[in-house]
Amino acid sequence: MEQNQIAQLIKKYDVPVPRYTSYPTVPDWNTAAFSLEKFKGRAIEAFQNYGKDGVSLYIHLPYCESLCTYCGCNTRITVNHAVEKPYIDAVLKEWQLYTQLFEDKPIIKEIHLGGGTPTFFSPEHLSSLIAGLLQNADLHKDYEFSFEGHPNNTTYEHLKALANAGFSRVSFGIQDFDEKVQVAINRRQSFEQVKQVTEWSRELGYKSVNFDLIYGLPFQTGASIKNTIELVERLMPERIAFYSYAHVPWKRPGQRAYSEADLPKAADKRDLNKLGTDMLLDMGYKMIGMDHFTLNSDSLYTASLEGKLHRNFMGYTTNPGKLLIGLGVSSISDIDAAYAQNVKTVEGYMQHIEAGEFAIFKGHLMTEEDWLTKAKILLVACEKHISNALISEKVDRRKMQAMIAEGLLEESENGYSVTQIGSQFLRNICALFDPNYQTERAGKIFSQAV
Repeated sequence: MEQNQIAQLIKKYDVPVPRYTSYPTVPDWNTAAFSLEKFKGRAIEAFQNYGKDGVSLYIHLPYCESLCTYCGCNTRITVNHAVEKPYIDAVLKEWQLYTQLFEDKPIIKEIHLGGGTPTFFSPEHLSSLIAGLLQNADLHKDYEFSFEGHPNNTTYEHLKALANAGFSRVSFGIQDFDEKVQVAINRRQSFEQVKQVTEWSRELGYKSVNFDLIYGLPFQTGASIKNTIELVERLMPERIAFYSYAHVPWKRPGQRAYSEADLPKAADKRDLNKLGTDMLLDMGYKMIGMDHFTLNSDSLYTASLEGKLHRNFMGYTTNPGKLLIGLGVSSISDIDAAYAQNVKTVEGYMQHIEAGEFAIFKGHLMTEEDWLTKAKILLVACEKHISNALISEKVDRRKMQAMIAEGLLEESENGYSVTQIGSQFLRNICALFDPNYQTERAGKIFSQAV
């Protein structure tokens, strides 16, 4: 396909679309039908059905010493490290509330520490958190633990303590190495710092290092993206997440630190995406699903070849488990039969936990139709294929035929497959199977596809 044709496709499909880390997406949850008691009942049932396959834990650690202005995460800015122990104690108490629901000892297969900045917490406190989570649980034989680290404050001691606790994967938020961009987004770290934490990780036996990169940030140019990825090439992390910046200052006031005039125009942003994607592919990375690239030596790539890739609130994973429990402020649990989200303020969260009660404030109970739609979207997002038997009359055939004509989908006797070009438009293809998706309201809820 010629470059100008690809550019036209990128322009056409650069519309607001969900990232589909869940279905239904959070804005489409039926909160009126949800109740804590119903959720607890479904959690017990899910554990009985799937507990032996292992539980995934996502721990939200919201604290940061300074605000990265581009950030869309739930954070609490403070330099007071006295908050560490009370918060970890609360997370462990919340975990106890879950374990009390289960008849048997839970088997932990996956732990991910997200934030905020998990490395805001001291190595000692992080070690005590993991020890507390494992105290009354067993480890799955194929367990995998990962965490997000800020290159500026991730120390050798952090990496060593977590390696000793069983962590083998780490993700560093890089975003861009350009100094002007870093100043604008208040996320400063040098290449030397990133090189150091990457080398420490490998020295300590971490089997996978991920870099998060973002395109569309203020003052970004083709030159800054090119320079950033050339520096990344010197370190060759096993995984790279290359995300589109979502500018939503009405939701995230920190983004008002710069104006829309400082951001790349839509066409320029699309060019940044194409430049970065082409460079990563030329470096030998394989595109895995939405926004993700891996070396062919990484387990995520192997899982994609074997049809074992899975997607949830933690992104792409090799673990297809159906029990994901979110602990901490604003965390979301996905227990196959229901979703539930914790309150979004630290004070509210702590108040609930100290009272000995779940901090859940909203959720969604899955219906049969939800399950079927979720299965379709996961097939597209993870396996890049969907069978004829799963395509219902609700799918817009006109749009599907247009995608076939454009070379995004290929039709075969038993269904449709996403092409190599179509892999860049997975969010748009997933939206074909989402009965809740409405273009006219999407702009107020979701980020641009490109």
